[in-house]
Amino acid sequence: MTPEPFEYLAPASLGEATSLVRDLGDDAKVLAGGQSLLGLLKLRLSSPRYVVDLGRIGGLDDVRDEGDALAIGAMVTYAQLVTSALVRAKCPLLSQAAAVIGDVQVRNRGTIGGALAHADPASDMCAAVLALDGRLKLVSVRGERWVDASSFFVSVYTSALERDEILTEIRVPVLTGWTCAYLKAARRPSDFALVGVAVRAQLRDRTCADLAMAITGVADRALRARSVEQTLRGARLDAERIREAAAGAMDGVDVTGDIHASTEYRTQLARVYVARAIDALL
Repeated sequence: MTPEPFEYLAPASLGEATSLVRDLGDDAKVLAGGQSLLGLLKLRLSSPRYVVDLGRIGGLDDVRDEGDALAIGAMVTYAQLVTSALVRAKCPLLSQAAAVIGDVQVRNRGTIGGALAHADPASDMCAAVLALDGRLKLVSVRGERWVDASSFFVSVYTSALERDEILTEIRVPVLTGWTCAYLKAARRPSDFALVGVAVRAQLRDRTCADLAMAITGVADRALRARSVEQTLRGARLDAERIREAAAGAMDGVDVTGDIHASTEYRTQLARVYVARAIDALL
């Protein structure tokens, strides 16, 4: 199918873009990498009158070392996250998650900001940023504000972004002294996750000093695995403790069932991948 007709706008500055988004309101959609939006347009699941392309705005596609954190522009592509020496050295969890998103073409066009703003409930990048306790910079003509990743993802394709805001930057911690892993179960390598697990931990001779874990693909949004974190913090990571943590990973979660995986299957798959992700840390 082809999209409904729309007017294409390519602002040259962030100020121009935020003004357009404010003035056009619900008639406009923001285009970052386009890997989600273009599909929706072709299927006519979204039919905006205007598409505002961020691709010509400078300064949104770089990665900066801010000492204890990395500042990542919203237009940084998955391919950049995979190949960046800075990201691989300072925050390898992002590189690991980006490496299993889509295929080569998708990774070269898709952006971290676009993924987070789209808030797909099976997004690999949402889980990684959530496990990292990332912070997101949202800009409008009214000014800017920072939102924690834990508050950003609201529901299916719904985030804390206001109608007139644009996501411009993501801050994630430098993982000095942390071990990390991202594991994903999917029908095909290029598919969205049936279950994806992002985890980072501080380990001292198999004892878990601290741990953060996020799971995607199981509910209406990526979520923190709080029960797993509580079970493993301060514990020695032996087989019994890992089984205990994995068994309770979906407690209290309204697990999604669909044509690809029933609720029961996805629940068990999540338990298996939580255990595998912890094993991967070791």
